[in-house]
Amino acid sequence: MKQVTMPVPELGLIAATRGMLGAGAGMLLADKMPDEKKKLVGWTLFLVGAASTIPLVIDVMAHRQTTVD
Repeated sequence: MKQVTMPVPELGLIAATRGMLGAGAGMLLADKMPDEKKKLVGWTLFLVGAASTIPLVIDVMAHRQTTVD
C-alpha cells in the first residue's frame, strides 16, 4: 500500500486545481454563454488547472511512502 502524508492546505490546493480544471472543461462544453466569453473563460480555467496540477503531482510523488502491512 502506498501512503502520502501532506498538510491540509496542500490537499485543499490539489482539490482547487482539480475544480478549476473541471470547471474549465464544463465551460467549454456548456451552451449558456456567448461563444467568445465561454472559450476565453473555459480555456483559462482549464489551462491554469492543468498547469498547476503538474507541480502538485511531483510534490505528492516526492512525499509518497510504501508501507508493508
